[in-house]
Amino acid sequence: MGESSTHPLPLPLQDRVAVVTGASRGIGRAVALHLASLGAKLLINYASNSAEAHSVASQINTPPLSAPSPFKPISPNPTRIKRGGGGRIICLTTSLVASLKPGYGAYTASKAAVEAMVKILAKELKGTGITANAVAPGPVATEMFYAGKTEEMVKKAVEESPLGRLGETDDVTPVVGFLASDAGEWVNGQIIRVNGGYV
Repeated sequence: MGESSTHPLPLPLQDRVAVVTGASRGIGRAVALHLASLGAKLLINYASNSAEAHSVASQINTPPLSAPSPFKPISPNPTRIKRGGGGRIICLTTSLVASLKPGYGAYTASKAAVEAMVKILAKELKGTGITANAVAPGPVATEMFYAGKTEEMVKKAVEESPLGRLGETDDVTPVVGFLASDAGEWVNGQIIRVNGGYV
């Protein structure tokens, strides 16, 4: 009887590269850690909290690399994109775009613009194998969500949820992971509201 050996299946994002913006905190941090757990190599971007970004890098065993100055401006050049090379663009927006709550006009408008851009990108990237989608979470229990909110405001958000709770970052990350994988290839130009039925 011969020796049997088991070969582990490759991870869904094995050897792929993911650029995660806002990766030092909140949903961005959770997305970075989730994509790394699926085998992706990460480039972590942050706006102001280098300590938190380094913490994420150490959690995924990625040596930190610092870019002390802004990157040089680049101009769009469609010939620079390898045709048929594939890839995924996954933006995070907000379910506020669908719920249109008073008091969030500027924020909602900025995210609505991203949603429109995603739909246009999906068409502009025809022939490249690159998909463009947006994940639009509802209220998620993060530092950003709690900032400036009273207990009453938080309680109201929970009451508005059909599932009776705030979302968690772990409710959002599997959707991003799916879209980044080969299984998500046929999903393109879509806005996926991940909000427990909030909208």
